[in-house]
Amino acid sequence: MTRDPAAYGLGLCLMIAAAGQHAWADDLPIRKAGLWEIKVARAGSQSPEMTMQHCTDETTDRDMNNMVSPMAKQICSKQDVTKTAAGYASDSVCSVGGVSITSHSDIVGDFNSAYTVTTTSHSDLGKGAPRDTATKIEAKWLGACKADQRPGDIVMPGGGFKIKVKDVDKLKALLPGAKQQ
Repeated sequence: MTRDPAAYGLGLCLMIAAAGQHAWADDLPIRKAGLWEIKVARAGSQSPEMTMQHCTDETTDRDMNNMVSPMAKQICSKQDVTKTAAGYASDSVCSVGGVSITSHSDIVGDFNSAYTVTTTSHSDLGKGAPRDTATKIEAKWLGACKADQRPGDIVMPGGGFKIKVKDVDKLKALLPGAKQQ
């Protein structure tokens, strides 16, 4: 199945932002500036593990947080992040396109060298078709960003498609059903 790169890219940007930052109850630390390798795997999925690279700095992480937070407030009736002995825990209840999604995430690591986000979610698709998923995001700091990368750049698998986080608003306009301005 072929995926629309704009829709796929926007989804990944939002996933990375949500995994890296939350503006709710307890703020997560800002990630160390530089190049992060991010591996995303969904348990039981036929899709292979995906590895991307994200060049970031303090301003970019804060901007991503500020971008995701208003959207989450619009679609989520619950968004709780609490500090735990091992890191952070996040619980949310959101509704997207008429689908209710309840999720729990455990976030462990130091945000300077590596962190892991393990998420379980339950989607109520209606008509007796619930769906449970488990996703694991492993992020590892690689060092300085490459010479051709700027903070906010996300290089997709294969290196052929680069997303600029600061252009996410432009990507949103390309999504099916988006209002054209």
